Amino acid sequence: MREILDCDVAIVGGGIVGGSAALFLRRMGLSVTLLERDWCGAKASGVNFGGVRRQGRPLEQLPLSQRAHAIWGRLPELIGTDAEYIRSGHLKLARSAPDLQALIDYRERSAGFGLDLEIVEGEAFRRRFPALGDRALGGSLCPEDGHANPRLVSPAFARAAAALGAVVREQTPVDRVERDDAGRFVLLSGEGLEVRATHLLNTAGAWSRRVADAFGEPVPLVSLHPNMAVTEPLPRFLDVNIGVEGGGVYGRQVPRGNMVVGGGRGFALDPDRARPQRDAMLSLMHDAAELFPQIRHAHVIRCWTGVEGYTPDRNPVIGPSRTTPNLFHAFGFSGAGFQIGPAVGEALAELIRDGRSSAPLDAFRIDRFPPTTITTP
Repeated sequence: MREILDCDVAIVGGGIVGGSAALFLRRMGLSVTLLERDWCGAKASGVNFGGVRRQGRPLEQLPLSQRAHAIWGRLPELIGTDAEYIRSGHLKLARSAPDLQALIDYRERSAGFGLDLEIVEGEAFRRRFPALGDRALGGSLCPEDGHANPRLVSPAFARAAAALGAVVREQTPVDRVERDDAGRFVLLSGEGLEVRATHLLNTAGAWSRRVADAFGEPVPLVSLHPNMAVTEPLPRFLDVNIGVEGGGVYGRQVPRGNMVVGGGRGFALDPDRARPQRDAMLSLMHDAAELFPQIRHAHVIRCWTGVEGYTPDRNPVIGPSRTTPNLFHAFGFSGAGFQIGPAVGEALAELIRDGRSSAPLDAFRIDRFPPTTITTP
């Protein structure tokens, strides 16, 4: 027999955005069913680098990022764990004079958003960060940015939502989604489950295009696969979360001493799976050792990648559908959704309850992409 669930809001995708949306919707008193094809937090939300940074984001993301910053400070209250979240500071390194000038320019453009960026260079930089190699000549420090353990954070949002009464079904792919004659959404999973909902949230990450396509909204979303690796535990040498102007390498050392580094791309095995790329991993570790000499002879104990959805302008799609009432999208975070994810979830909950969000979302409208623009993932 088919099980039928009826709710106010159905959510497709149990990453950090879907899980946090479920939690905030339940705190608002709405009934929620969350369907996750794998395990909650097992995809991009759970295998990313773990950086919790505001610095370096496009200015249009900073209001959401600031809102998320406040939510991250409440993790134990909201989800019952701090998830190894540390406000260590985020240091973005400059490897050339033009890079340093770009950091200075960003500090000026982002003034007023509360980032409190500090430019450190020359001898002051060497004294303050003696563990860094000679490759960097300065950097921009955002003192309250930090990092967390993504494997703990993302599933905890879904568990917290379930504890408040949300129905959370894992290992439950959505095979078909449509609308009935009354305008309600109908989601079918196999032969055994049917979910009916007044509102639908599409937070399925790199697979969100499948839901958007079902309602006539093709989006130029492509999948990319960031390379990441972690070393054996090392003596403590780095307190801040590190990024690099212009990209290429990023790194952080966790309290137990392991160094987590990322950069370069893996490759797809199929639409659902990816694997680290060997040559890119060797290049990553070579470049990382230039910035962090302490890892030069360290053993890499694990490397991995994930499947992330990217848009052409590297800004996410957040907000209402252009074709279908009561459908809302949040996807395409382009490798930078971990920090702002909880604020996006809260904004989606506000959109459903109030018809508007207190966070500015116009820059993320789906209709900024022409309907005929289609790119094969």
